[in-house]
Amino acid sequence: MKKFERELLELICATCNLQDVDPEQIRSNDPLIGPESPLGTDSLDALEIAVAIQQEYGVRMDSENTSREVLQNVATLADYIQAQTDIRR
Repeated sequence: MKKFERELLELICATCNLQDVDPEQIRSNDPLIGPESPLGTDSLDALEIAVAIQQEYGVRMDSENTSREVLQNVATLADYIQAQTDIRR
């Protein structure tokens, strides 16, 4: 996992209060939301993640379709944020 992806995963774990999750066991292409997610996150967590991303990086996810695409996994989230900003980590 890349440095920026790891940073995002840590933000997600803190935002969603995921104390039982070992970030070392999560891969960048693991699903972020839903029953297949090793994080155990749901649609309410997705909303919290979107708000945290907006506060931390100033990046908005404008529609439900955009959110679904962006929040597929840590890699897609990192790519979206980097495309919307000058963050290159």
